Amino acid sequence: MTEFKKILIANRGEIAIRVMRAANELGKRTVAVYAEEDKLSLHRFKADEAYRIGEGLGPVAAYLAIDEMIRVARQAGADAIHPGYGLLSENPGFVDACTRAGIAFIGPRAETMRSLGDKASARKVAIAAGVPVIPATEVLGEDMDAIAREAEEIGYPLMLKASWGGGGRGMRPILGPEELAEKVREGRREAEAAFGNGEGYLEKMILRARHVEVQILGDTHGEIYHLYERDCSVQRRNQKVVERAPAPYLSPTQREQICALGRKIAEAVQYECAGTVEFLMDMDTGEFYFIEVNPRVQVEHTVTEEVTGIDIVRAQILVAEGKSLVEATGVATQYDVKLDGHAIQCRITTEDPTNNFIPDYGRITAYRGATGMGIRLDGGTAYSGAVITRYYDSLLEKVTAWAPTPEAAIARMDRALREFRIRGVSTNIAFVENLLKHPTFLSNEYHTKFIDETPELFDFKPRRDTATKILTYIADITVNGHPETEGRPKPPAHAREPRPPELRTDAPRPGTRQILDEFGPQGLADWMKAQDTLLVTDTTMRDGHQSLLATRMRSIDMIRIAPAYAANLPELFSVECWGGATFDVAYRFLQECPWQRLRDLRAALPNIMTQMLLRASNGVGYTNYPDNVVRGFVRQAAETGVDVFRVFDSLNWVENMRVAMDAVIETGKVCEGTICYTGNILDPDRAKYDLKYYVAMAKDLEAAGAHVLGLKDMAGLLKPAAARKLVTALREEVDLPIHFHTHDTAGVAIATILAAAESGVHAVDCAMDALSGNTSQATMGSVVEAHAATGRDTMLDIAAVREISNYWEAVRAHYAAFESGLQAPASEVYLHEMPGGQFTNLKAQARSLGLEERCTRWPRPTPK
Repeated sequence: MTEFKKILIANRGEIAIRVMRAANELGKRTVAVYAEEDKLSLHRFKADEAYRIGEGLGPVAAYLAIDEMIRVARQAGADAIHPGYGLLSENPGFVDACTRAGIAFIGPRAETMRSLGDKASARKVAIAAGVPVIPATEVLGEDMDAIAREAEEIGYPLMLKASWGGGGRGMRPILGPEELAEKVREGRREAEAAFGNGEGYLEKMILRARHVEVQILGDTHGEIYHLYERDCSVQRRNQKVVERAPAPYLSPTQREQICALGRKIAEAVQYECAGTVEFLMDMDTGEFYFIEVNPRVQVEHTVTEEVTGIDIVRAQILVAEGKSLVEATGVATQYDVKLDGHAIQCRITTEDPTNNFIPDYGRITAYRGATGMGIRLDGGTAYSGAVITRYYDSLLEKVTAWAPTPEAAIARMDRALREFRIRGVSTNIAFVENLLKHPTFLSNEYHTKFIDETPELFDFKPRRDTATKILTYIADITVNGHPETEGRPKPPAHAREPRPPELRTDAPRPGTRQILDEFGPQGLADWMKAQDTLLVTDTTMRDGHQSLLATRMRSIDMIRIAPAYAANLPELFSVECWGGATFDVAYRFLQECPWQRLRDLRAALPNIMTQMLLRASNGVGYTNYPDNVVRGFVRQAAETGVDVFRVFDSLNWVENMRVAMDAVIETGKVCEGTICYTGNILDPDRAKYDLKYYVAMAKDLEAAGAHVLGLKDMAGLLKPAAARKLVTALREEVDLPIHFHTHDTAGVAIATILAAAESGVHAVDCAMDALSGNTSQATMGSVVEAHAATGRDTMLDIAAVREISNYWEAVRAHYAAFESGLQAPASEVYLHEMPGGQFTNLKAQARSLGLEERCTRWPRPTPK
């Protein structure tokens, strides 16, 4: 009796590795072959030896070159060749070549292949053995007229099948005579390319068919076992997608019948080694029809192994050595072959279901397989770093799940598929997950056209691959730096990690948010007017960093400190944290979602009103939007968390603000109709923007329904004396609480706030000390101290202000790349009259163009 020492696997990928594992367990050395295009395939490295084949041939032709296989087998000293499946596995000429070379072929005899490997010949064997067959023609000739006559005799619809090979190659459904010639030519070309032989025949097509196949094992002593049946009905374009064992819809009588038919075919040809007898089952009648024999191991052999406990590949090798089935399988008789539980196999491929299942190729950037009880993986190219080429089959991995019941096996498979992470190439995993959950599949009512006739299988959410995207982004930034910080200062080495202060309470005290919720926007406005306290809005999370750090602050730095605001500074009027340039910058430069920022801040500030800057018809953009867009944006912002909308128009055109103001009022939030201050009301030579102008606009805003009057000095031009005059006049002429906003570009913001407070302004904007001054807002700590123990005391805890400011100081150090470089206030703002953030950004742009010195030569404003 022969004992193989070394086995060459004349195949590639998954099946090559499967054979190597079985051979290794038997103590035999293995030899791999690989084409140049396949040199990175894993099977090459799993073998004891590997040899390149097919120099000068194509990537597939190399594996079809019989002389190359024999050459390498002789060179390596292999005494046996295992063909795997596909490629040369069903080629009797290959068997003959092995015999002539004195090398054992692990598979059926050549004459068996000629009898059964050719589907037309196999039909004759089946008919002689008394096995039912589907009406079909003989092998088709070249005369298309003769082919048409044969087709008419059988009757449409028909299925064109290749005589050699499998896997759906060369198969074409033909529904009518008008398709006949074209489909026959197509099928022949495909079969010729796949198997080197374009022969085919026509077969009557069963419209509602199930694909059931019987696994056969035969030895050289005349013994034949069947290992029961598999269901392979879930197919796409005749390519199997899901396989199961045993077929869950068969009764015991039907199972016994089909297995007996399969064994009958094998006995008729004295079958040796592993093979599969395939049948179609008519769902309407329950009848079985023989269709073909695959004289080789099948892709789906794993499910049979799981439910019978018999290693089919190991048995192939032992049978080829001359051992009996008892020795090869460990099972004494056919009666002792038992079914245990249920198994299901899914093929993970690189086919993209959303793109007509076109195979993808590229490098697998990340791979994480599934494991656990009852899960078996058979893979060939599925690993991180693997290069998937366009030259070969799209199969990445076979996943087999075993469980005691069909339902448990499906659930286990579903769990395993959800565990998989394969990145870098498209896969069909989400599609298969969807298929396993479909009611038709779960009820066993599916047939071979199930996928083709069920479009809802394609309704699934593609996997987002967020982890890989994040890792790729982090890696890129770590190695190459962020493009926004290229050539800019880096944070100092001693920069400390920002740490929020301890919360002084677990449950924040009620604040302005609760007043708004209970009394509404008008009730809040009435409450503001009744306060002697100077109300304060913190702008650090919006205008503060927009003015000083080019709006580049990340959401996480704001979200971390927000709970400290709620717990330690509940007396704040509002926190300005959204809108303006922050919306655009979050998307374009920070790759963040501004809406998520708002949601997170809203959740962290349950007791303090959140505030945004809304550019009227511009929304948070830089162009006029349609009215319905503005309304929709305001509605969404209000629902997401904005309480106070500061609505302004840079040209002070109240009519252009009406749509936005009306939209805010409809939401039940606070509408702060805002005046933009410019010029100098104390200068008689600049009469256009005089006191009368601003009072008239304030009345227009009041008439438009504003709850609060905003006074927005966005360039920091309002001087203390002018503030006294303007605030006093506004208090006398309109019955709205006044909310004052200014910038400290010239260094007089605190003085202006003091003057406005003395004149009766109700609320003012400040920034935390560490992000205040210059083009930002006035220093909050200084404003708090200046009004302490006076009639306008802010009632803010100065210690809490300083603790939070310390946090912002640590945060600011990490944004060194975005600092404006302005070291001190600049009185030239009274010349150029630019808003704080715009001035900062212009300085940065001028510096990058080498024009920074020219920014000091500003013309004086002309009288208006």
